[in-house]
Amino acid sequence: MTVREALAEAERRLAAAGVETPRADAEWLVAHLLGTTRSGLAAHLDDEVEGLERLLSRREAREPLAYVLGEWGFRRLTLMTDARALVPRPETETLVERALAVAEGIERPRILDVGVGSGAIALALKDERPDAQVIGVDVSADALALARENAQRLGLEIELRQGDGAVAAAEGWDVVVANPPYVESLEDVQPELRWEPKVALVGRGEHERLARAADAAFVVLEVGDGQAPEVAAVLRRLGYADIAITADLTGRDRVVEGRLP
Repeated sequence: MTVREALAEAERRLAAAGVETPRADAEWLVAHLLGTTRSGLAAHLDDEVEGLERLLSRREAREPLAYVLGEWGFRRLTLMTDARALVPRPETETLVERALAVAEGIERPRILDVGVGSGAIALALKDERPDAQVIGVDVSADALALARENAQRLGLEIELRQGDGAVAAAEGWDVVVANPPYVESLEDVQPELRWEPKVALVGRGEHERLARAADAAFVVLEVGDGQAPEVAAVLRRLGYADIAITADLTGRDRVVEGRLP
């Protein structure tokens, strides 16, 4: 079928499957098959395209687009993505921005990324602060394997460890950064979330556990919708100073940070 026909068919089927952005997802899939960008599709509308069914059926089943494509952009990086770790999300780029901001002025900062997953946060930090010593820790051996593959592919040198993030956070750091599990339940969530590792998604109290254990100049934490005031209050109760809340690009309060006196 032609690219024009493939786009129409994919959009129709994805809309019927309940995908929120059927046209955009159709463009991503077809562009991936052609080895071009979404904006580049206009020059190929009458070209023939093959292999759509294999990708389309996966997205139609609500598998995350990033898993179907096998890669996803995060800040300046393109990361390999699969079900071993969470999909890197645009809102988490705000977490990286704030970690970079608090580390500014610290020579060769030691930065710990708790729950390193695919390596998105740790690798973005290393990419943008090459002098930093970046360590990523995760309980999941599968996630660490993916992070290691991404580090090797990108040529970025970070240290990766398996273990409890709170234990690692107590070792003494300039910055501890984390996107801990903060979804209370997978009931009534987007079907895509059910494809992602539950251990990285579902949890409660992880922000406090990490903040309580941390021996660091700064702690920078991603939070779920509506959780920022509660996490800020936890940091205040634990004796943190200069507590700040930062919104992501959608205007939702997404990052809470604090400094240990």
